[in-house]
Amino acid sequence: MGPKKIPLRRCNGCGEMKPKKELIRVILTPDGMIELDLTGKKNGRGAYVCRDAACFAKARKAKAIERSLGVAIPEEIYERLGKELGDE
Repeated sequence: MGPKKIPLRRCNGCGEMKPKKELIRVILTPDGMIELDLTGKKNGRGAYVCRDAACFAKARKAKAIERSLGVAIPEEIYERLGKELGDE
C-alpha cells in the first residue's frame, strides 16, 4: 500500500498550493451565511487562506475570498479571521 495522499488547496492570498490542514477555510453555507470552518468538514462552498497575517491581508485587499465565494463578506468575518491569525 502506497503513502496516503495529502489533499492540497490553493491559498487565496499567496496563490500557493498547500496541504488543506495548514489553511483556514471560509465557507458560504447553503443558506447564504459566511462562516469560518476550522475543522474543514462543514457543508458549503469553501475558500482557503494561509494561517499567515500577511497572506490574509493580501487576500482581503484583493477581495480574493469574495471572488471565490461570489458574495460580499461582512466586516465581522474579516475581523474574526484576523483574530484567528493573531493579527488584531
